[in-house]
Amino acid sequence: MASLLPLRPTLLALAACALMAGCAVGPDFKPPANDAPAEFSAWHGGAPELVADSAKPGGTAVSPIDWQSFADPVLDRLQARAVAANPDLQTAALRFAQSRAQGKAVRSQALPQVGMSGSATRVRESEDGDFARVIGAINPGAKDEIVKVLSDPHDMFQLGFDASWELDLWGRVRRSIEASDADEAASRALLDQVRLSVQAEVARRYFELRSAQEQIRIARADIQAGEETRQLVQARTAGGLTTGLDLSRQDAQLADVRARLPQLQAQEAQAVNQITLLVGERPGALGAELAAIPPAQARPLPDLSLGLPSEVAQRRPDIQRAEAQLHAATAGIGIAVADLYPRITIGASFGFQSVDASTFGEWGSRQWSIGPSLQLPIFDGGRRRATVTLRKLQEQEAAVAYQQTVLKAWHEIDDALSAYAADRQRQLQLVEKERHSRDAWTLARVRYEHGLTDFLVQLDAQRTLLQAQRDQVEGHGRLALDLVALTKALGGAGTGP
Repeated sequence: MASLLPLRPTLLALAACALMAGCAVGPDFKPPANDAPAEFSAWHGGAPELVADSAKPGGTAVSPIDWQSFADPVLDRLQARAVAANPDLQTAALRFAQSRAQGKAVRSQALPQVGMSGSATRVRESEDGDFARVIGAINPGAKDEIVKVLSDPHDMFQLGFDASWELDLWGRVRRSIEASDADEAASRALLDQVRLSVQAEVARRYFELRSAQEQIRIARADIQAGEETRQLVQARTAGGLTTGLDLSRQDAQLADVRARLPQLQAQEAQAVNQITLLVGERPGALGAELAAIPPAQARPLPDLSLGLPSEVAQRRPDIQRAEAQLHAATAGIGIAVADLYPRITIGASFGFQSVDASTFGEWGSRQWSIGPSLQLPIFDGGRRRATVTLRKLQEQEAAVAYQQTVLKAWHEIDDALSAYAADRQRQLQLVEKERHSRDAWTLARVRYEHGLTDFLVQLDAQRTLLQAQRDQVEGHGRLALDLVALTKALGGAGTGP
């Protein structure tokens, strides 16, 4: 017990330092306020007519659309395969795993560091080393004899444990852990952002594919109808009821329809390959799965529902990432400020040392030490203070980046809403156009068959109907793409595990 009495001042000083370790220098992070309108329609930069019905005041707040809302099992399977095998997603997942591993390494700084070392060596001291000079000064007469004994080769056995722990007086370690956790959150948000982008791209390419396949189906039906019309015109020409001019005009119309087919097939092949790449497969691997769906099995588009504007910041990964980066930058200021102050580390060691194996491990062979070590910055040419200034500027930059991200998000949402509302209104008119064009073509065909009108009237009605059909299919595809863009702008329905 008496051997511990000289350590009392040291232990008391360490206890006082531990009591001081509750403070952490630097600013504490406060999540920035997320400005959001009461209704989506309140922040609208276009014509009032382009406000989607679900975005108008008074609408019911429900969960936003997601990929399952399209009720397409093929799309659902593609989304699952893309999440599992997309190379970009795999890269983002590996980076997230790296950030988690880095976080564990940083958090270990808050715990004592304990190590063990041991050795068994054969040693010979130099006869002309420092100890020879000391012996010569103490006992010159016996120097040669003592040096000879001390320089004889001998064994040295050592075994010991070392421990150290930094007293986090100014919060340097805690701020480091805080910054590491924020970096991990930013990496997680980036993973969610890449996942959302990949899923949106899969959905976009998928609907482009279905639109091209529907255009191909219409083109083939038009070719068949055109061939039937040609037979009718040819029969009337052979019977002398009309001239060869009508037959030439019909042949030109039929050639025009046939010329569209290869281009549409090329669009289909391109969309298939893009989807195949997104799910990490070779070209042609999804041929059977992406085959054209008969019209009877076509899935209707989901109803538009947006949810609450205040939830956008909680769903959009880019906003979450920008906030996490701002948090990390704020914690970085505390780390830099803490480096301006002394750093105290408690060290302790205990072990055994002996030149005789038979006495190694006995209590008399023990050696130990305990006490604090101080690292005090005195002069570094202004490096530490310059680092504090740098961290503050980086925090300001991160704050500006956050505000820019939020502002960009609301512009993307408004653009997506305007595009959806415009295409929805357009689609309603295209449906009417197709219906009236079909009635006009039917009437013109009947009148031509009975010789009541010129063939140009029927041909013009046929062209108008074909264009109306193409426009309607194209408009339906654009609506699907608008919903994909809106789902991405709203951050989807949530993030995956």
